[in-house]
Amino acid sequence: MGFKRGDVHLVNFNPSKGTEAGKIRPALILQTDDLNDVNHPSSIVIPFTTQVIANAKPLRFNIAPRDALKHSSDLMLDQPRAIDNQRITSEPLTSLSEFEMATVERYMKIILGFEM
Repeated sequence: MGFKRGDVHLVNFNPSKGTEAGKIRPALILQTDDLNDVNHPSSIVIPFTTQVIANAKPLRFNIAPRDALKHSSDLMLDQPRAIDNQRITSEPLTSLSEFEMATVERYMKIILGFEM
């Protein structure tokens, strides 16, 4: 099954090590739809946490609850991961808006050193 960039799915992050996000939690599909559309076997995702930290930009970006995302949650933008698609549930919980995705992209560029 293919996934869509900007969708939020439950992902099994176990096992984890050290400060990596663990357990089953929502995650944003970050990877381009060019790969998603050809059913690439892995996906680049960003995990969510309900441990919200105010003013933690660009490391965190808050998403308000909606649809099946029941709690205010921060995207942990400093923890993107490539995972096997078998770790991802089939149904999206919600989708991010174009504005939210543009903000995620801007913060990721800062974290990766593409914008200073």
